[in-house]
Amino acid sequence: MSLADTVSTAARNAWNLTFGEGIEAPEPTPSTVLSDAPHRELRRYDGAADDAPAVLLVPPLAAPAFCFDLRPDQSLARFLLETGNAPYLVDYGEIGFEDRRMGFEDWIDDILPEAIRQVSADRGGRPVDLVGWSIGGVLALLTAAADQSLPIRSITAVGAPLSYNHMVGVRELRALARLDGGRTATAAIRAVGGVSARLTRVAYRATAWDRELKRPFFIASNLADTATLARMETIDRFQNALPGYPGRFYNQLWGRFMLNNDIGQGVVHLGEREIALAAVNVPVLLVGGPSDVITPAAAVEHGTTTLTGAPEVRYETAPGSHLGILIARETTWTYLDKFLRDLA
Repeated sequence: MSLADTVSTAARNAWNLTFGEGIEAPEPTPSTVLSDAPHRELRRYDGAADDAPAVLLVPPLAAPAFCFDLRPDQSLARFLLETGNAPYLVDYGEIGFEDRRMGFEDWIDDILPEAIRQVSADRGGRPVDLVGWSIGGVLALLTAAADQSLPIRSITAVGAPLSYNHMVGVRELRALARLDGGRTATAAIRAVGGVSARLTRVAYRATAWDRELKRPFFIASNLADTATLARMETIDRFQNALPGYPGRFYNQLWGRFMLNNDIGQGVVHLGEREIALAAVNVPVLLVGGPSDVITPAAAVEHGTTTLTGAPEVRYETAPGSHLGILIARETTWTYLDKFLRDLA
């Protein structure tokens, strides 16, 4: 690129970032809405063969469902299509104050089982492969454990926290909670109806504070690199769309997972009910990130000790941040492709 072209590109990018509509408009993978009920919109990505295996993408609550389809070269949905699968997506939509009474049971007993059955029916009754990221992976595993009759063929959990003893900051939170048994935090969350989207976004950015500090220098250094700025913009768009948690769900996460580490002990208590990870009876792929500061790799790997009923539990690692391991084509996507092919 000539000096004139470099200056022109830099000026155009600076304008688009500051006053324009951005560097690159979103380009979602074409899809068809199969059902559109609140907190359970189900989409089928277009282009799969009629006999392609079904893969249901399960997002976490505090992340937009387009995490699986960020942009054409960072889209797990497109990759699944390209490798001969039929990807589907369940989207929970916005979470507001009116949803404060929703808890883990709403997902593992209702939202996800319904989506799994719909996907299976759309594929002629064939079983479904679940792919969940972060808490989405935990929800997928608990759903399978809670109802072994569901048509599930396998589960892949990427960056899923399967032991809170390994989570950064949890030990300190437990020490503070001992002062009042965790009641203050529980009451506060209940009073406001959950964790707001704004708080979720601030907390997520805090995990990558160095990125935020270096952002001005990064932009200035890459003003003529449109592709790099487009990837940065995609991450910004993702962060700006982070939703919140319902009050009851977060209080369960706080009490049963963070304080008591039910998931790490292999049995989650929801009221008088117990859901054991050992009840998962399908092959499982776990992917952890050694550089992931949100869910350390050890918290993911711990699942190899609790998923004792699965005929196979593979554990792999991928480079990058919490989101980075989800879009790691050379590692995570390659592991997933091999895992699904081995099931055939």
